[in-house]
Amino acid sequence: MPKKQTVWLFTMVSLTAVLGVYYVTGPDKLMPASILEESVPESAAKDVDVKVEETAGDEVFELIRLETDDERSRLKEELTAKVASADVSVEAKNEAYDDMKELDALTSKEQMVETLIKSKGYDDALVRTSDGEVRITVKSDSHSAEAANEIIRIAKEEMGEKMPVSVEFQPFK
Repeated sequence: MPKKQTVWLFTMVSLTAVLGVYYVTGPDKLMPASILEESVPESAAKDVDVKVEETAGDEVFELIRLETDDERSRLKEELTAKVASADVSVEAKNEAYDDMKELDALTSKEQMVETLIKSKGYDDALVRTSDGEVRITVKSDSHSAEAANEIIRIAKEEMGEKMPVSVEFQPFK
């Protein structure tokens, strides 16, 4: 059983990693054009060529992945605390431990489906599981019913036949 200090350390390291990613990809790329234009004095505006980049779709996928990872880390931390608690019954500890294993397996399956979809030639894919349903968003300019069926087949092989799967194709921006 992990000690509270270990859980705390893991949480702090995870938070540092998330903040580091945000710092690297962060605010300068996400700043609206109006703020960029206001920050340049009018006298210098004639001499400076201001270039504004829109947020790429891949960054949106990464942001969703980070939020999902944060939520799952928080849930896993709660389950770990429950398992480590002396005040909780053995049945509750076993159930919390099983939930932790299930959460890890679900994350692994989602990553596997994303990898398999990308191996089919798509630039990016986002797989999210919630309320017993698998939602897949694929970056692709072209799509067809056959492609959607192939993605659904891949997801059902990895996630299980009983889970409903929905596929959405998102064009590049």
